[in-house]
Formats: sequence, C-alpha cells, structure tokens
Amino acid sequence: MNSISRAVPEVALQAIRKLITEQGFGPGDALPSQRDLAVQLGVSRASLREALSSLSALGVISIQPGKGVFVQSPVDLPRGDAAASWPFAAQASPLDIFQLRYALEGFAAGLAAVTLTTDELDALEDNVAAMRNELKAGDFDAAARLDFEFHRRILLASGNQAMLSILTARSDIFLESQKLPFIRAERAMETWQEHRKILRALARRSSAAAQKAMQEHVRNAALRTGIAFVAPATS
Repeated sequence: MNSISRAVPEVALQAIRKLITEQGFGPGDALPSQRDLAVQLGVSRASLREALSSLSALGVISIQPGKGVFVQSPVDLPRGDAAASWPFAAQASPLDIFQLRYALEGFAAGLAAVTLTTDELDALEDNVAAMRNELKAGDFDAAARLDFEFHRRILLASGNQAMLSILTARSDIFLESQKLPFIRAERAMETWQEHRKILRALARRSSAAAQKAMQEHVRNAALRTGIAFVAPATS
C-alpha cells in the first residue's frame, strides 16, 4: 500500500540516495548511465529524470550534458534533519505539509488570479516589499511571518472559505513550515524572488501562471529545507 501511494519518482529519488551511500560513491564520482540506472531501479526514464532533477536541486548530484551524472558534496540539510526538529511530528511530517500546501495553495492562487481586488493586490505588493527589507536585514522570523501572511492573503482572495479555514485552524503548523526554508540563509532571497513571480502572475490575472508559480514556489521551499517530493503528472 505504501509503495502504491508514493509517486514513482519519489521512490527512485530515495533509491538513488541509498545507492550513493551503500556503494560508497564520493564527490566527483560518476553514477551509472541513466539507462542503466533506470533498469537497475526498475523505473521509467521519465521518472528517473524527475528524481535526478530534484537531487540536482538539492545539490546531491550534478547533471553534466554529454558527460553523465556526478556525485557532489552531500546536501547541507539532509531530509531527516528537518523532521528531527519538527514539533508537529504526531500530526503530520514536513513532507506531508509541503504536499498539502502544493495542492491547496496552487489551486487557491489560480482562483485568486481572477477574483482578487485591486486593494488585495496592493496589499500583496506591500507584503513582498516588506519581506525584501526584512531579508536584507537578516530578520528571518519577521520574513517567515510575512511569508505566512502572503499565503494567507492569497487564500483569502481566492474566496474559498474551506481552504482558508484549514490554514486558520492549524496556522501554527503552516507557519512552522514557512520558517524551515530560512534555515539556509544563503538562499533566503529566493523566497522573495518566487513571491514576486507569483505576484506578477496575479497582476496579469493569469490563473494558469499563478497556479504554476505557486506550486513551483512550494516545491522549491521544500527543496531549500532538504525535502524533495514529486507531484503527480497532469495531462
């Protein structure tokens, strides 16, 4: 049941990490070819590419076109470390929350693009500007609160009270998940840049672009935390 519920690329991702560890691959070592890896792991080339892309974003491997896939230095914050200090383990894991946010907030952003008012858009612009100031000042707690408020305002603008109530009822868990990516201070400005991209899509009233930008943001936030997940393919 567990193997069915998990996306195939996610299983491949963890299998590649296990392969690197158990077979003693070190920084600079080349992994087997993608064709051989796909056969060895029993996954399709498409699923393997998705897994390798996530591992590349985490800094575990380097994909060099025409040369192969090479191991890099271990990621600064392994997946397990985020969960180790996670205070809500009895309710849900960080991975669970990021996946929920991916589904819920992506859809909400798509709705908000066609429903938000000029005043709501102005408030989001002010929020994005304030986050930039807090990040430049190194106040990551304040930036995380602004991050939470940015997402809350988009849910509010979507007009879906059920989704907003989920966020409101467990705001502590959602806020904690938005603090996690700021552990990697050198990449903190990426959150602001991604918020700007979402804001631009909202300003254009582009539902598809807003949904895509939000989903990319949530996946990238998870990666900055050391958590990789693969979303189901859409037709």
